[in-house]
Amino acid sequence: MTMLLTKMLNPKRFVRVGLALAGMAVFSAAAIGQERRPMEPRPADSRFAGEPQEPAPRPNLLRELGLSPDQIEALRKLNQERKPVEEAARKRFQDATRGLNLAIYSDEVDEPAYRASLLEYQSAQAELARIKFSNELAVRRLLTPEQLMKFREIRRRFAEARERLQDRPARQAQPRGQFPPRRQPPPPIDR
Repeated sequence: MTMLLTKMLNPKRFVRVGLALAGMAVFSAAAIGQERRPMEPRPADSRFAGEPQEPAPRPNLLRELGLSPDQIEALRKLNQERKPVEEAARKRFQDATRGLNLAIYSDEVDEPAYRASLLEYQSAQAELARIKFSNELAVRRLLTPEQLMKFREIRRRFAEARERLQDRPARQAQPRGQFPPRRQPPPPIDR
């Protein structure tokens, strides 16, 4: 039981799940942020006066993947359906985490309350994972083979950037009461 708990509460696993959720949130936000705008007319002095004009393209994940309008609409629908379900599951998970912490750090250890809180926590965590992976699968089903290859490349670049950020050395703090060495003034210029 302890090994299972240790495995489930592994910080690396939480970081991976958190980053995956963040990635999906970015992907979802990009889809939701795509609003349908009516085509605006070109200025009167244009050669094509009276013809509709497409708005200027914005660089984003949807455009980079080359999603069709039908795919974008399907993605929007997925996100609209998923959002309230995910919010409820996230609240349940937060409540379960709070309940587990209360059971662990209460004045008196109540083993049955701890076990019940742990089961609720695990169930809420599993529900969040199910929602996340079901959504990823639904998004995957929308992509063509070419778009899937592009998406994999985008994820690879994102993972590399994340690793570079994690590998950066942290600024070393000076021990209390010590100051960093003073920078020496530049030598005088001989004339």
